Amino acid sequence: MALKALIITYYWPPAGGSGVQRWLYFVKYLRNNGIEPVVFTVENPKYPITDKSLESQIPEGIEILRQKIWEPGQMVSKNKNAGSGFLPEKPTLVQKFKHYIRANFFIPDARKFWINPSSKKIIQYLQKNPVDWIITTGPPHSVHLIGKKVKEKTGVKWLADFRDPWTEIDYFHHLPLTQKSIARHLELETEVLQKADQVTVVSNTMKSQFEKVNPNCTVITNGFDDANVSEAPEMDKPFTLTHIGMLNADRNPILLWEVLAEMLEENEDFESSVQINLVGHIADEVRNSIRLYNLERFVNYTQYLPSHAVAAFQMKSQVLLLIINNVPSAKTIITGKVYEYLRSKRPILAIAPTDGDLADIIDHTQSGIVVDFDDKEGLKQGLEIYFKHFMKNQLKIESVNVEKFHRKNLTIQLAELLKKA
Repeated sequence: MALKALIITYYWPPAGGSGVQRWLYFVKYLRNNGIEPVVFTVENPKYPITDKSLESQIPEGIEILRQKIWEPGQMVSKNKNAGSGFLPEKPTLVQKFKHYIRANFFIPDARKFWINPSSKKIIQYLQKNPVDWIITTGPPHSVHLIGKKVKEKTGVKWLADFRDPWTEIDYFHHLPLTQKSIARHLELETEVLQKADQVTVVSNTMKSQFEKVNPNCTVITNGFDDANVSEAPEMDKPFTLTHIGMLNADRNPILLWEVLAEMLEENEDFESSVQINLVGHIADEVRNSIRLYNLERFVNYTQYLPSHAVAAFQMKSQVLLLIINNVPSAKTIITGKVYEYLRSKRPILAIAPTDGDLADIIDHTQSGIVVDFDDKEGLKQGLEIYFKHFMKNQLKIESVNVEKFHRKNLTIQLAELLKKA
């Protein structure tokens, strides 16, 4: 008889972006591994990005429970990225005040008012519909507090899944938190880790941090799925350097703009060939840097693409850019897009710690070049190598060990964990 798992997630189609995909694809493949998923999600969400194409990946007949949410954060800030600690380049005093209120009065986040009604509804559901596991996935980490309440009231086994760190996330140090608020975050994080029966994380560094509190901590990485991939499109004619995803102020690769400007001056062939594609939200700071280095005429901006279009865009690009935030926790950051990049089988050029978790993945798969934040020579050399191969029509990558990151194989890992625990 199949096990049954109730998955509590804020992000669910039609939500777009990276936050929805991890558990959408786990749900897609769990039935094939002897586990029947039930999804508990938001009835009236206000997602900053939507992608209706992802609805096609929801298996037929999956039971989906919904609970309304009141999100005061929508009133506190109209900046769609404020939940991630971002403010405009020159915030007004009013914006700063709203940001302070959001950071210190909505702990762990602005979805905190979903905790009590959701916990109550789930507990009532479980009285007539028992499950073997409840699973919470964050951020938002208020979802984990729903799991904590349900665990305390029912005793059902609970897996807390962290797609990103909590207090170690890259933007945490940007939040205008009081010492009291920081202490509260740490307290809640510890309570969740202590009370969960199992914890899953997406990187080895996260595991090394979390298993100090809960030894039942397992790495199940993010990954890729081939549902939206058709035949490989024709390759771009220009020397395209493509970045998919948000570029905020912390992720502004000034060294890259500097190196590109130098190469444009030094190499006429490079100037006539290069094209920079930036897909996703681009912060004003990044746009200003691009203008400063006179690169605007080489840059194509695309605000957002649905997942199926992103797959084709990546596969036809000459080089895929991967840029990690230059923050204290940089070694722990693994952006979800790296797995989509791996599926594309195009050369990766990453600006990231060479001794970090992301570099380990790129090295393990032999999928590209990683240069550190201040390694100007290494960055220039990497670009020159790729461009040289491009000019000879020989720019390709022979990556290895990629299939382990397919969503089907990752779901097998998850199912085995649930069955044996």
